[in-house]
Amino acid sequence: MGQFRNYLEKDVLTASRERISYLFDNFERICVSFSGGKDSTIMLHLTMDEAVKRNRTVGVLFLDWECQFTDTIKHVNEIFTFYENNIEPYWLCIPIKTWNGCSQFEPEWTCWDKTKKELWVRQPDNISITDPSIFPFYKQSMTFEDFMPEFAKWYSQGKMTASLIGLRCGESLSRWLNICAKNEYKEHYKNQQSILKSTDNNFTAYPIYDWTTEDDWIYYARSGKPYNRLYNKMYQAGMTISQMRIDEPFGSTQRVSLWLYHILEPELWAKMISRVAGVNAAGLYCRERGDILGNHKIKLPPNHTWKSFALMLINTMPERTAEHYKNKIAVYLKFWEKELNIMDIPDFQENDTGSKDTKPSWRRICKSLLRNDYWCIKLGFSPTKTSAYTHYLELMKKRREKWKLI
Repeated sequence: MGQFRNYLEKDVLTASRERISYLFDNFERICVSFSGGKDSTIMLHLTMDEAVKRNRTVGVLFLDWECQFTDTIKHVNEIFTFYENNIEPYWLCIPIKTWNGCSQFEPEWTCWDKTKKELWVRQPDNISITDPSIFPFYKQSMTFEDFMPEFAKWYSQGKMTASLIGLRCGESLSRWLNICAKNEYKEHYKNQQSILKSTDNNFTAYPIYDWTTEDDWIYYARSGKPYNRLYNKMYQAGMTISQMRIDEPFGSTQRVSLWLYHILEPELWAKMISRVAGVNAAGLYCRERGDILGNHKIKLPPNHTWKSFALMLINTMPERTAEHYKNKIAVYLKFWEKELNIMDIPDFQENDTGSKDTKPSWRRICKSLLRNDYWCIKLGFSPTKTSAYTHYLELMKKRREKWKLI
């Protein structure tokens, strides 16, 4: 991505402070999405520097995923206390449905599920919000993708609002495309690269989008500001600074770090095994290479093509999960049929499973299936909102009958 960068005559810290100052000048309400990770913590520190200077109050949203390291919860408490005079806290311990890349039988799970209260891995914090009814837009089985835009609209109160996200483009091509790539469907606020329109008066801002991992740790070393001490333990466990991530733990990408719970918090890990389907198996094999979880290179079984292997994998899945994948793959095949003017995609192509490649193939489909990539992110899809999913299933049933695919 380096060849697409336009370098400024200033460092990233100065540029980010200017972007945040601009947000305070132009938006009545500001809310920071805070995960407790290194990026969102830096973004919150920079935002609060400006808020304190202007004597402004900022909303801080922390969506607690229940299965989180103790150090992360300590850090969130520390930050909320550190800035208590200038924040409007939203520490949410409410039922939110999200992706579970550890199981085909339960490809989604719900944190803080009240029907499984006896299995919760920990109890909500004293200052957290546990009653979702305070949000008039909340619906049962709401996903993260459903919740976030609705929360932004609710928080805005009809005023110009900026939601700040600590996302860095250097982490993935998709992040770079989301912020930096030109797109006729994207609307920027007054031509500001890092501010994108969401809905009506709501905009999403990425003040630290051009930072690197090294920039993060230089900031902490020089500023002395609080950071999540879990990173110290990750480093001691042998992780590099680029491998250290704090996220919801059970996605097909995030599960690779499940082994850390064995080492750092075995008691918490024991509770997680009972709480979420497939976690024990994923913990055992999350760092294995090959077909078992689709990590790195995968191998074709004897007497199979990649297409026949994909169909075999689908036929071994629970019916509901299999139908979900059939819908996604049918759309994928139809897209490439129109794009390439061919009746079927290749069985495999060179470098067709790379994360930065979009080459279509049945091998790429197999890798997505083996990874339990429920929303088929690696095939170019985004999660479908719960509110639209029932309609989507009905529509796809008709389309597949017409297309005669899968």
